[in-house]
Amino acid sequence: MKYNPNEIEAKWQKYWLENETFKAENNSEKPKYYVLDMFPYPSGAGLHVGHPLGYIASDVYSRYKRHQGFNVLHPMGYDSFGLPAEQYAIQTGQRPEDTTSVNIDGGTDKEGNKIAGYRKQLDKIGFSFDWSREVRTSNPDYYKHTQWIFIQLFNSWYNKNSDKAEDISTLVSIFSTEGNTNVNAVCDENIEAFSANEWNAFAKEQQEKILLQYRLTYLAETEVNWCPGLGTVLANDEIVNGVSERGGFTVVRKKMTQWSMRISAYAERLLQGLNAIDWSESIKESQRNWIGKSVGATVSFKVESQKSNVESEQQYIDVFTTRPDTIFGVTFMTLAPEHELVSQITTPEQKAEVETYIEKTSKRSERERMADVKTISGVFTGAYAEHPFTKEPIPVWIGDYVLAGYGTGAVMAVPCGDERDYAFANFFKDQNGMQEIKNIFANVDISEVAYGSKDNVIIANSDFLNGLNYKEATKKAIEELEKLNLGKGKTNYRLRDAVFSRQRYWGEPFPVYYVNGLPQMIDAKHLPIILPEVEKYLPTEEGLPPLGNALVWAWDSVQSSVVSTQLVDNATIFPLELNTMPGWAGSSWYWMRYMDAHNEKEFASKDALAYWESVDLYIGGSEHATGHLLYSRFWNKFLKDKGFAPTEEPFKKLINQGMILGMSAFVYGFGVGVKNVNPDLGIIKPKRYVISRTSYLSAIKGEYDDVITNIVDKELEKYKVIGNGNVEWDLELTAFTPIHVDVSLVNSSDELDVEAFKNWRSDFKDFEFILDKDKYIVGREIEKMSKSKYNVVTPDDICNEYGADTLRLYEMFLGPLEQAKPWNTAGISGVFGFLKKLCRLYFDDNGLIVTNDEPTKDSLKSLHKTIKKVAEDIEGFSFNTSVSQFMICVNELSTQNCHSRAILEPLAIVISPYAPHIAEELWSLLGNTGSIATVDFPIFEPAHLVESSKEYPVSFNGKMRFTMVLPLDLTKEQIEEIVMKDERTIKQLEGRTPNKVIIVPGKIINLVG
Repeated sequence: MKYNPNEIEAKWQKYWLENETFKAENNSEKPKYYVLDMFPYPSGAGLHVGHPLGYIASDVYSRYKRHQGFNVLHPMGYDSFGLPAEQYAIQTGQRPEDTTSVNIDGGTDKEGNKIAGYRKQLDKIGFSFDWSREVRTSNPDYYKHTQWIFIQLFNSWYNKNSDKAEDISTLVSIFSTEGNTNVNAVCDENIEAFSANEWNAFAKEQQEKILLQYRLTYLAETEVNWCPGLGTVLANDEIVNGVSERGGFTVVRKKMTQWSMRISAYAERLLQGLNAIDWSESIKESQRNWIGKSVGATVSFKVESQKSNVESEQQYIDVFTTRPDTIFGVTFMTLAPEHELVSQITTPEQKAEVETYIEKTSKRSERERMADVKTISGVFTGAYAEHPFTKEPIPVWIGDYVLAGYGTGAVMAVPCGDERDYAFANFFKDQNGMQEIKNIFANVDISEVAYGSKDNVIIANSDFLNGLNYKEATKKAIEELEKLNLGKGKTNYRLRDAVFSRQRYWGEPFPVYYVNGLPQMIDAKHLPIILPEVEKYLPTEEGLPPLGNALVWAWDSVQSSVVSTQLVDNATIFPLELNTMPGWAGSSWYWMRYMDAHNEKEFASKDALAYWESVDLYIGGSEHATGHLLYSRFWNKFLKDKGFAPTEEPFKKLINQGMILGMSAFVYGFGVGVKNVNPDLGIIKPKRYVISRTSYLSAIKGEYDDVITNIVDKELEKYKVIGNGNVEWDLELTAFTPIHVDVSLVNSSDELDVEAFKNWRSDFKDFEFILDKDKYIVGREIEKMSKSKYNVVTPDDICNEYGADTLRLYEMFLGPLEQAKPWNTAGISGVFGFLKKLCRLYFDDNGLIVTNDEPTKDSLKSLHKTIKKVAEDIEGFSFNTSVSQFMICVNELSTQNCHSRAILEPLAIVISPYAPHIAEELWSLLGNTGSIATVDFPIFEPAHLVESSKEYPVSFNGKMRFTMVLPLDLTKEQIEEIVMKDERTIKQLEGRTPNKVIIVPGKIINLVG
């Protein structure tokens, strides 16, 4: 009998599926435990070995909790809406729903590409998912509930007095009886006051416009990240280094009318909630920084109209500052280039320069501008503002280090107290509109650097603030600003409302139609509003989103159905929303759908929600810190406010798995350029060479070894042959280029299959390799595993050759879960060998060799050390050290020649979370029925680790001469008697009597003299 992983694993995967072994119940006498993996997007590229790392860890934990008697919910589904599927559809002419389905279920797409399918890949690794609860965000039976949640948000407002979301009807009631003067709500700025009589007299349309200023989801003209290449708006976390994360397209800032969500209403609760959850401090800190709470004051600076082009209404520049104590140090103001006042206050003389600057900065993302602290740029508007106390004119600049979406989009610049203001002032020193830096700190030298500390500050040169410290001056400044009605104390948050529109096709349709340009919600009983068919997924010729191409996309308010767009009469049939929801819509509540995945009436029943409450353990990537995790917490808190979610926070414990990095392979291309060639004699195309890594490393330092000089001589000789000997090597045209190689073309000794490489891509066919002993050794480098780097290893290949249990153990063995670690396929064989060694404890070529013999003390010790270690490791998420312990245990039991059922049966259970297939097979071979998955985890018995004897070192005058094993319960006198009678002692003493016998029971024996 031999260990055949493919046969064993197929057998037990079929068994689990047929018997629904891992199906969780919504009502159970067992305690519940909910383990969740971050929602995967099912791309056609499928899984590589880096993807399952978190899934394996969560699966080990889930299986362990089942062994402990828990009713475990461990579901899986697919975040199947999004840009990648749509981009692929545009490129290949396929429907995104078709490619998404093939990516999940496997098959061949219309391009003829064979797709393994996420589901089959996941099953092959042996995960204990409850597949009966699978969800796909692109299925109408799922997104009908996303649409319903959107409607709830639209029909809610945030009451600051109750500190929660409430139904919009309560706000209407207040308006109709009191007006809005005393309403304490999170809402748009600059809302006009009205009385109850005025509200009741307003037309219905006017009332709806006012309510839009209070709703938790609302339409507004917003500065967005517009990506022309993708034809859509992107969130900040979808932009990397100023370009789109997906495709690397340019992103610019522009104003568009968008749906937005008032996540800002929940800023303080999102901040405080971090104290109640078990997340890593780094993730919490990322969210704290993103929320960005700061306490200070708002200040209004009057624009001096006589020095600007503003002739009518008086303009004010509002700023938020955390340092009102420094207000007398203001020497200039800076507005974000996108600030609405820029166009109004810029003087004619400065208009061209300002507009050029705005166009330039629109191509930089907010993240890029925030991160770039070295580049200093800005333009003077020509306008001035009035200092609230001194009445002095303050020049107004624009600069891209100020962002329209943060604070008020304007700053009062105090160079003596802020490094960025200091650098800006010095950079534009003596230029038009830039004043000299004022120092308002007593006994502080600012000649070289700004003084940003609040500690030990004494204010000077500041009129009524002179002699005060930071706290005193802050309080006094706010008091005086309030007297002038030019400012007040305020707590501010960096967190901005989240844009909730995408100008794309493949996303959740909004349940919205428009009457006279105002949004109306479709009644929930008519959901889902299903995504219509379109001929093409590009914007219309008029620039409308792809849904503008739909022929059937209008709302009949009488029949309550979607009808032809040609029937729109704006009387009973109205246009539907053309934008779709963003990718984070469906992923902001999916964990609750898993609790009751087939409920047609509601997203989950109250009973199911009350039973599962929230996720006990969430495992996923840290890259979602300020995107998905923040949005999920926001939606969960909102649903809690409305009485739907049972808890304030969705995820009790969060673990971020590290990345598995790929081991890339490189060859090093080298081309030779020449100069001083006589064109009449002809030009020869230089040969392209591949040199060694050693030659490459020398060359990039400007040191050319014999290999390179020989190549150069060889190329120059060609010109001499055609009669042009006056040629030189053009160093400027010399190209030293690392080229990624498909790792499948490289063996375990790093030797490249040169012919296979040349045939791999046509542009490599003519490369000439410089070999060393008929071999080319590639360069190696650890990078992110990616198809573009040709360093991807698929789990399918590992499973086919070594089995899923080997893959699972190896990924856990690579290192601590939360650390990044490189993949090295060479280590796989060692883990495979371990599993074969494990099997030899249970069976040999002739079959089962397990006995009913009493286990030895040593075997019991090995087993219980392992039970203790593995339980502690799983609870502490130290999975790599568990695998080490398994190896130690099997080695010890093999040395002990242990085949005792009393040892091997519990050992199979202990290893089951990590290597479930072989554990099931061994459990079955031992004569047990049913699955090992729900058998109780063995109980650690400390008595088996208590030593009954001790191997003592016996020393003479401090030098150890021999050892002897003695029972630990002996007294000092008994130990001395045994030692003195031992023949080895007698021989050492040679008839002498020691002066002293030092004995420490359990530790040492030393005879002196």
